[in-house]
Amino acid sequence: MKAIILVGGEGLRLRPLTCNLPKPMVPIVNRPFLEHMVEHLKRHHIDEIILAICYLPDRIQSHFGDGSGFGVKLSYAVERTPLGTGGAVKNSERFLNDTFLVFNGDIFSDLNLTDMVTFHRAHKAKVTIALTPVDDPTAYGVVELDSQNRVKGFVEKPSRDKVTSNLINAGIYVIEPELLGQIPSGVHSMLERGLFPDIVKRGIAFYGYQSHAYWLDTGKPSDYFKLHHDLLMGKAFYRFPGKQMADNVWVEESCKIHPSVKLIGPIVIGRGCIIEQQAEISGPTVLGSGCIVGQGSLIDGAVLWQNVKLGKNVTVKNSVIGNDTILKDNAWVTDGSIVSDNVIIGSGNKLEHGIKVWASKTIEDNAISF
Repeated sequence: MKAIILVGGEGLRLRPLTCNLPKPMVPIVNRPFLEHMVEHLKRHHIDEIILAICYLPDRIQSHFGDGSGFGVKLSYAVERTPLGTGGAVKNSERFLNDTFLVFNGDIFSDLNLTDMVTFHRAHKAKVTIALTPVDDPTAYGVVELDSQNRVKGFVEKPSRDKVTSNLINAGIYVIEPELLGQIPSGVHSMLERGLFPDIVKRGIAFYGYQSHAYWLDTGKPSDYFKLHHDLLMGKAFYRFPGKQMADNVWVEESCKIHPSVKLIGPIVIGRGCIIEQQAEISGPTVLGSGCIVGQGSLIDGAVLWQNVKLGKNVTVKNSVIGNDTILKDNAWVTDGSIVSDNVIIGSGNKLEHGIKVWASKTIEDNAISF
């Protein structure tokens, strides 16, 4: 069986983290998001994957190549302009000749794909949609089922008084190839607002597969934080890189950690990091490869990408710091702040309240203080 992963979007909601990276390449615990999706498919013996790409396609293709380094076979369906979920699937038609899966590229889930495909075949479905329950369905597209789990309708972002179900579209589908003929070619179209409502009206066998597996839409910075916290706290399946050096502390090779450093897990420290004396790191925290944490600095609940350099007595709490960024002595970055790549934050600055700093900016010493 083959799978299509829809990863053509620009990741606008994740800006400034996606200024220089396509969203599928944004790191999750020091590996590109898309690697996690490929690994999940491989665990379920799905090793022929089509990547539907548009924004910065070279960054994805140069990393994954033909997929052989990841134990899969990768093909690419490149869009010149964004085609939407339906258009992207149609653009991949030349690769499809049998039942296939489709994944929205924003979704992190450990859903049991093998069981979902078995359900699809047992019901002789033409389409099966994965459904996940949420506490507040008003922000999503709600899917209504009959007593046999057959899809009978969709309600997009219902008001609270019109909520009839808490099951939402989980962005994972099993589709039979004959339905590709019902998607228009070369134009923007959406499965959710085109093909799916149409086949419900026509009475085509369309079923909902309910799952309580871990599921998260990672489109916003707050969700990016949440995913890291959930993985580090064991709420979803994940194998951490490196060796476990202490309780819930994983350290990759070639790191230099001073004996006076205080580590309180869960923490993942990438290869080649240097952590100087009297520094303190509390989880859930991830340090990318090549980071330097200066003397007396504090990191708490943060995600640092590669080659981040912290001076002395720097504080980073509940924030994300992009690649190759420098935080000089006594700088603070806290409270959900997002700092992109190649930024220089001068000494004495305090970045709080979810402030966002775009790529390649320089903030002079003592320029920001709340």
